Amino acid sequence: MKTRLTILCENSVGVPFDVIGEHGFSCFVETDKGNYLFDTGQGFSILQNSLALKKDLRSIDAVMISHGHYDHTGGLPAVLKLKGQVDIYGHNEMFARRTWSKGNVTRDIGIPYRRTYLESLGARFKLNTGMVEIASGIYLSGEIPRKSTFEKDDANMTLISNNGRQIHPDPLLDDLSMLIETERGLVIVLGCAHAGMVNIINYAIEQLNNEQIFAIIGGTHLGFSTDEQFDETLKVIDKYNIKHVGVSHCTGLEKASLMHARLGRRFFFGSVGAVLEG
Repeated sequence: MKTRLTILCENSVGVPFDVIGEHGFSCFVETDKGNYLFDTGQGFSILQNSLALKKDLRSIDAVMISHGHYDHTGGLPAVLKLKGQVDIYGHNEMFARRTWSKGNVTRDIGIPYRRTYLESLGARFKLNTGMVEIASGIYLSGEIPRKSTFEKDDANMTLISNNGRQIHPDPLLDDLSMLIETERGLVIVLGCAHAGMVNIINYAIEQLNNEQIFAIIGGTHLGFSTDEQFDETLKVIDKYNIKHVGVSHCTGLEKASLMHARLGRRFFFGSVGAVLEG
């Protein structure tokens, strides 16, 4: 299957005209089976950037949400107002109430809209914990088993339940990735990779019985990684000879620079306007 991925929303800008950056992520995916949107950013840039990059959001066949954070779901109303009714795939815990805390600062980081409001705009939510085949050769991963010892949860992220009376660490079980079987091998699209890139890679290989990975693109969460996690991740990228690694969003400039130095031409910045063809 031929595939073309274009980054619509991301922290940085890779093309010189008309697009804007924002903290968040969204990827427009064109395939022989149809067009899809993976995440929607915060909502400030998705319409502007889709127009500038000539990607028609009205053409999408479905939306996939990597996880229920504001910077991946905030653009849903803008997309729905333009597209109308559309299937939205995600995890059962997508609408959980979430916070981020550090020191004396706490802020809500979950989906900024109620499910009923989004449904009134045309959202048809299809939520599941397991892998879902969206179309032939196109999958949303479902929950990723956390098997590695070096990929840890983010201690600053919490879940609020029981009408605000209980606060627990957030394991982000709803962290999902898009998996695409292309003519050149698997393409893995990450939202933030809260589950860990190594866990995601190993799960994709196991589920699809295919060790040929053509590309990984998206947020890697390596900006928050330990040296051990970073080194182990690069070892796995080399082990499977992954041809292209396009990092976005939560990778951070320091870790992105180190990856560039190690991977050379296999590396690229997954900035707004970046394109991957598979």
